[in-house]
Amino acid sequence: MPARPSARAALVEVSAVRRVSPQMARVTFTGPGVTGLPARGYDHWFRFFLPLNDQQDPVLPATEDWWNEWKAMPENVRPVIRNYTVRQHRPRAGEIDVDFVLHGDTGPATRWASRAQPGDRAGLLEQGIMFDRAAHPGRPLIAGDETALPAIAGIMASLEHDDRAEVYIEVADAAEEQELAAPPGVRVHWIHRSEGPENGVLDAIRRAELPADLGHTWLAGESSVVTSVRRHLVNDRGVAKKDISFCGYWRRDKSVDEA
Repeated sequence: MPARPSARAALVEVSAVRRVSPQMARVTFTGPGVTGLPARGYDHWFRFFLPLNDQQDPVLPATEDWWNEWKAMPENVRPVIRNYTVRQHRPRAGEIDVDFVLHGDTGPATRWASRAQPGDRAGLLEQGIMFDRAAHPGRPLIAGDETALPAIAGIMASLEHDDRAEVYIEVADAAEEQELAAPPGVRVHWIHRSEGPENGVLDAIRRAELPADLGHTWLAGESSVVTSVRRHLVNDRGVAKKDISFCGYWRRDKSVDEA
């Protein structure tokens, strides 16, 4: 896995908000946290610092030892931290887009995003990428739910023109599908939960014929599903653990609050 970069948290400011699907809001950010941010592509992710209800700006850690600084902050000023992905980066314009899955007031980030307006501020701390194309030759297998959709979109857009990949994306229904940029050899399989309990990413991959030249497998989304997909690939399909990157973005018994 690529090394995590050293970085410091910095403020970002909302410049635009729009709805891209019934359950997905796209927030455009500018500001110091975007200026100088490297355009890494793929699943470029970051720590997102949210201000508390009575704060205009979050109180950010000042050094690269941000974790210990954050833990030492009094609870009445300590910002909420969540993990998110850069959906699109426009370095010349000094802008990034971040997609938020909206689930009402079930968590602090979805609550913030559902009310976000131009001028609102938060914090960003770059964390690098997880997808490692160079270390895994062959055809990637990429799978996740709607919380992983921004990262999947970034990975697809970053592949080379002659790359091939199999992509499985589980969403609520057809209204949550998005047009995604990708090389012609990338096949996207949309899975709709509304069509029945057997229509999940785990069942889709169980039924799938995996490519003989399988390369890097990238899995993200609900924690128990991601774990089950990984277990199936390792135990039933003989995929080497070293060839799988996986991350549980959320847990079914907790708030859906990362993407």
